[in-house]
Amino acid sequence: MRAPLTLKGSQRLREELEHLKSVKRPEVILAIADARAHGDLKENAEYHAAREQQGFIEGRIKELESVLSHAQVIDVSRLAAGSKVVFGAIVELADAETDEEVTYQIVGDLESDIKQGLISVSAPIARALIGKNEGDSVTIAAPSGERSYEIISVRYEG
Repeated sequence: MRAPLTLKGSQRLREELEHLKSVKRPEVILAIADARAHGDLKENAEYHAAREQQGFIEGRIKELESVLSHAQVIDVSRLAAGSKVVFGAIVELADAETDEEVTYQIVGDLESDIKQGLISVSAPIARALIGKNEGDSVTIAAPSGERSYEIISVRYEG
């Protein structure tokens, strides 16, 4: 199965990949060469740190290339789902008990970031929201117990 990604998420991942390849990779290669110039590699902490960072960068590059090559990129602005919650929806919720409002966008696993309001399509809250409509109430099993929300609005932006 191809993992879904929003168009914005795909662009962000491509930018990160380009940055790793064109900036970070050359920086770490220079750091390794510089550390080698200091002599004995067995006790050279700078060399070992640079090699460790190189491994991280190369691993991230491979991960991003794999994800991007297997992703199904979805242009959210072209979805005509109306008030129904589907992948890519920006959903505004009101807590049934506190009336506190939160806004989330349902995105692919790799682009999720709760601090930015981007929740993974496989997260419990996203799974509970998908298929619901504006005005519906939804109950979500959270670690702190069940929480009820009302869907205030559903929109789609590119």
